[in-house]
Amino acid sequence: MGRNAVAISVVSAALFSISLPLFMSGCSTNVSYGDPGSAKPLTTDWGSNDLQQTVNTMVNSLLTFPPVVEMTKSRRPIIEVARVNNKTMQHIDTQSITDSIRTRLIRSGKFRFTDRSSDGATIKEIKEQQESGLNDQNNAVQFGQQASAEYLLVSNISEIKQKKDGVVDVYYKVTMSMKNLRTGILEWSDEQEIRKVEN
Repeated sequence: MGRNAVAISVVSAALFSISLPLFMSGCSTNVSYGDPGSAKPLTTDWGSNDLQQTVNTMVNSLLTFPPVVEMTKSRRPIIEVARVNNKTMQHIDTQSITDSIRTRLIRSGKFRFTDRSSDGATIKEIKEQQESGLNDQNNAVQFGQQASAEYLLVSNISEIKQKKDGVVDVYYKVTMSMKNLRTGILEWSDEQEIRKVEN
């Protein structure tokens, strides 16, 4: 390699080392933590604040409903929380809403829970205990001994969306009900309404 080529290579490397940090600094963004409970709506879409507001309102309604208060005074009924049913046109992470409802109820200490979503893993574990030869069969869990839910909590999210003269109006309604699985009676039901307007 000639002297000119070496000189050009050195200059090119120097220019690259200077320009790269300048380029990278031009692409940087400012990121900071925010309060998860104080999110302002950016669009009319379902958002994190809607989730928190709905879960708090509905779970509080259930826990303070006089017959439920009476029912949970001396015992902790077993309840199954069904996955929230999305009847909107949006993609909503209904599993996240379901998990938040379950977590709030567990923290209340008023109910015990079954979880049908993990039945596959439960069956696999029981089979392993019974068939692997590694477990003491006197302590191994047997099929048919699982506790059954007494109540089923079901929820739906629906929306009505209207557009006119550049204004977007979206109305959400979340309905939640607790059904007695033995009698079929709805022991509790409530709804939460949210309206968002964008112009």
